[in-house]
Amino acid sequence: MAKASIFDRLKQDHDSHRQLFAKMDEAKDDNDRLEKLFDQFRVEVKAHAAAEEETLYATMLARPDLREDAQHSVSEHKEIEDYLEEMEKQAFNGKKWRETFAQLKKRYLHHIEEEEEEMFPDAAKDLSDKEEKALGEKFAERKPAELERAQAED
Repeated sequence: MAKASIFDRLKQDHDSHRQLFAKMDEAKDDNDRLEKLFDQFRVEVKAHAAAEEETLYATMLARPDLREDAQHSVSEHKEIEDYLEEMEKQAFNGKKWRETFAQLKKRYLHHIEEEEEEMFPDAAKDLSDKEEKALGEKFAERKPAELERAQAED
């Protein structure tokens, strides 16, 4: 995936996040496994969001016809972050935690579906192939550092 576009890289992460949700659903009664999977999801989604904001969203915010989409998605990232912070204060896998997790999952799946079906195609119309590839490379460079930062926050 050396020359993958930004959209290819983001979709690959989204697919990985969907798989983590499926694994968490399977592990709902196994606290140890669920906790490991949830920690992995939390780190992954924080790193993904930060790298996405630094690459694609930063580019979109600089373009008037794409700015509104980027602002909307940034606000959804904040909403996901708020759910994660709320869950940190709740008893892991308790009733309240599971309710918040269900809300987080619903909002996150909506967010990535909206990105893939609406925002990415709109942005692709405005970006050249060269820009898409350059953003993909920049994302690939940023994400490992963001993963490190997200792991250090835990």
